Amino acid sequence: MTAFRREDLLRALPYARRYARALCGGQERGDALVTDAVRVLLAAEQAQDAEARHALYRAVTKYAGEKAIGAGLEGALTQSQRKLLLLTSLEEVSLPIAASLLELDVTEAAIMLTSARDQLRSAAATDVLIIEDEPIIAMDIEELVANCGHRVIGVAATEADAVAIAERSRPGLILADINLGAGGDGTSAVSRIMRNHYAPVIFVTAYPERLLTGEALEPAFVITKPFEPLTLAIATYQAVTGGVHLE
Repeated sequence: MTAFRREDLLRALPYARRYARALCGGQERGDALVTDAVRVLLAAEQAQDAEARHALYRAVTKYAGEKAIGAGLEGALTQSQRKLLLLTSLEEVSLPIAASLLELDVTEAAIMLTSARDQLRSAAATDVLIIEDEPIIAMDIEELVANCGHRVIGVAATEADAVAIAERSRPGLILADINLGAGGDGTSAVSRIMRNHYAPVIFVTAYPERLLTGEALEPAFVITKPFEPLTLAIATYQAVTGGVHLE
């Protein structure tokens, strides 16, 4: 008998993919880590964690750590800091559990997390294009982006506007809603932009599991509506710096 049932692992897969992709900075590398984690957990006879989701986080964290060769940026957050930030903010894991997953003392993890949060604002400022059709939400996101230390170069309510602004302003990061109502589709807008200009993209959606099936080309960075300022700050940092570099 294995430590976890296959159906339990399947239910936890979208969250493990989100964490792994954000950690590594890409779908292919992140999903490969999750595949390795699932294979090991299906063969395990005992589990260190009570929940399949936490077990997957632990395995992904372990394998990323084993293969990591460093972020390559002077003054960048350490890999442990990145993992703590992603687990506690993006995945909403409690600090004690996150510390356990990283095999850290809780007090040590708390100090590390505080230091990481203090570094975020000035660590990776860039020009941001916001694609959002709801004016009030767009204004809130614009304020959050500015408070994270980034420069908002444009806010697009439609697919056509997004493509035009990107062509004119060449953003360093794109923050895109999925559903633009009558204005089109956020994923389609990003696809059109990428034909002529590459920039890391963070997708914002109320249903992240729909974008994390692993069955097609999917985003590396997904945050859930509504989101906290710190979640956005962490996601933008990971997107701009490319995540943890793997061999």
